[in-house]
Amino acid sequence: MTDADALPHRFEGQVALVTGASRGIGFAIAQRLVAEGARVCLTARKPNPLAEAVAALPAGRAIGVAGGSGDPAHRAETLDTIAREFGGLDVLVNNAGMNPVASPLVDLDLDIARKINEINLLGTLGWIQGAVRHEALQFAARGGRIINVASVTGYTPSEGIGMYGVTKAALIHLTRTLAVELGPRIRVNAVAPAVVKTQFARALYEGKEDDVTAAYPLKRLGTPEDVAGGVAYLASDDASWVTGQTVTLDGGLLSAGGAA
Repeated sequence: MTDADALPHRFEGQVALVTGASRGIGFAIAQRLVAEGARVCLTARKPNPLAEAVAALPAGRAIGVAGGSGDPAHRAETLDTIAREFGGLDVLVNNAGMNPVASPLVDLDLDIARKINEINLLGTLGWIQGAVRHEALQFAARGGRIINVASVTGYTPSEGIGMYGVTKAALIHLTRTLAVELGPRIRVNAVAPAVVKTQFARALYEGKEDDVTAAYPLKRLGTPEDVAGGVAYLASDDASWVTGQTVTLDGGLLSAGGAA
């Protein structure tokens, strides 16, 4: 865990939205942004875990709106709530994602494939469209920053999670395209983690962690805090001349010829 007292306050007076934030990577990102001075709105599908996540953050620094990222009504409600409660938006972190089944692409039910695409790609685009179009949020006027959570599976195939990787590859290209379309007022970047020790990814390492980490030059898996640090950099003025980039956070895995 990062020592909050040792962190700079790069987001003092700013407002962030983090989707898929009730646990794991999303919650660590919310924690990091709050620790650096931001007020944050968290979203997640399940109300109870979301409420617990909000309660775990300093009082008055966070709110939560429960719902699915693929639902336009939820996205609209969330953005309206941020405008009402916080008065604007500076940082949008698209972390919500899903991979409900492990299956080769040739065997994957197309309805499931559509659902993965709806959440991982179209939901992300929906959040971005909503933030940019919402007049009360003044997202562009405030120098908005967008960070999309992609994956190394967007670069190299990974067994059993092919459609997840396809959507993450599309998300990486979406990031580049939107950086061109939305500049200079809004910066758009992404992070691409390898295996991070979360409940979401446990099937990729549980019971075989030593074998999995052997492929990583740094000989460990990622932590949610590793990803949060990368997101905080891209959201900060330290990255003021960075847009359209995807920062790979993989402990050297891809450089060593590995795959998640």
